Amino acid sequence: MDQVGAAGVGAERMSLPASHGNAAGEPLVSVLTPVYNGERYLRQCIESVLAQAYTNWEHIIVNNRSTDRSAEIAAGYAHRESRIRIHHNDAFVGVIRNHNIAFGLLSPQSKYCKIVHADDWLFPDCLAQMVRVAEAHPSVGIVGAYALNGTRVECGGLSYPSTVVPGRALCRLTLLEEVYPFLSPSCLLLRSDLIRQAHGAFYDERHIFADAEACFEVLQRSDFGFVHQVLTFVRTHDESVSASYADRLNTYAPAWLHMLARYGPRCLSEDEYRRLWRQKLEEYYRFLGRRIFRSWRDRQFWAYHAEALGSLGCRLRWTRVLRASALEALDALGHPLRAVGRAISVTREGARERRAMGNIQNPLVRATEPRAAPSLDGDRAGSGRDVAAADPDVPAPRGRP
Repeated sequence: MDQVGAAGVGAERMSLPASHGNAAGEPLVSVLTPVYNGERYLRQCIESVLAQAYTNWEHIIVNNRSTDRSAEIAAGYAHRESRIRIHHNDAFVGVIRNHNIAFGLLSPQSKYCKIVHADDWLFPDCLAQMVRVAEAHPSVGIVGAYALNGTRVECGGLSYPSTVVPGRALCRLTLLEEVYPFLSPSCLLLRSDLIRQAHGAFYDERHIFADAEACFEVLQRSDFGFVHQVLTFVRTHDESVSASYADRLNTYAPAWLHMLARYGPRCLSEDEYRRLWRQKLEEYYRFLGRRIFRSWRDRQFWAYHAEALGSLGCRLRWTRVLRASALEALDALGHPLRAVGRAISVTREGARERRAMGNIQNPLVRATEPRAAPSLDGDRAGSGRDVAAADPDVPAPRGRP
């Protein structure tokens, strides 16, 4: 992955060699399904791959020591369809590690990689439409599309017909929360050679936002392709242990700041970076202010956030927490209905954030709201933020590579 991320602004775009195709000239697509106890929806997932209009694929199912009938279901399909193969892990591993194991099983002939989680499924034209865009544009490293999340269409924001967007421009729009195309790995198609370049560590197993980070890294020197069709169905789950842990500690906020600190200086103007940092740090402290009475005895909670801020070069400032708490209390007294509405909104937002990577919490997911098509370059005026005020918690912008 470092080979991808080390390139500068003017780096040459990816133009990757062709891979083996079938008689119809279709390049091989590796469909990867990491699964743990996914018997409830696994059949639907596999059936959606079998129903693809695109025919040159392999489906690799990575069984992470499931204790339900997942392995039995997968074996039944593999017995009938030679393009399906199963890998059984020797020991149970974490969800991010299981994805890296799956990436390591890509066929040497694979040109494209498509993850589909065991509880998600693909519309019949998914592979054909995504491969069409990637084949037509060799500079494209990732292809996305609209996704149906329950009854809600997600991954919007790009104006039609934005088939190809420069990678760093897409990262900029994502950081500014104008778009969010990385709802789930199930929504994306990647060039397999970009995964191979990471040498077994395409997802950074230290980070809960590993999937989004990998996308940002790839897009530092490749473009983003988009199909303006709904091609994937994804499911949202609220009951996972890791989701509960992330909600209690709000791991999303510091993870988002980490992404901003790492990629903001590369993708944003200096003013955008400083303004967005202050805005997100203020939101972070407002959250801590709301939690001070409920969690003031929770040592793990406060230790986690003190360490998280420290890793970003900041410190947990108790005067700021108390000030934020007072502002929240005054707001609740003056606008009780608005306070209730905010609590409901935060709960719903957390549910959407948990969608990314199944149980991996992605800090950048947000609600997709109708809005005017965003600009792809340049700074944006009229944010309403005072960027001139000095703030010791704003890190100095690092020079663009």
